[in-house]
Amino acid sequence: MSCYFVVDTYIDVNKNQNEYEEYIEAVKPIVESFGGEYLVRSNKVLSLSETRKPQRIIIIRFPSREQLDKCFSSDEYKKIMNKRIHNVNSEALIVEQE
Repeated sequence: MSCYFVVDTYIDVNKNQNEYEEYIEAVKPIVESFGGEYLVRSNKVLSLSETRKPQRIIIIRFPSREQLDKCFSSDEYKKIMNKRIHNVNSEALIVEQE
């Protein structure tokens, strides 16, 4: 059953945006190698909440929770994840289809 990875990203202009751009380019082929399909990957976000104002949204569909877990625990992903962790704030959700 499909599993979705949903991420709100809050960009800190005081951090290294070049590294985050490198992460964006490097993560896509890793995600796709585990069967992930980008449904949304956009900076065009209109928040309807006063307290939650992400600047970027990513929604990825994986064929299963197992594939999602394998992707984000893979050695390939671990090599690049610090480019995201150290340069943007993000909140992620995993949504399993019922």
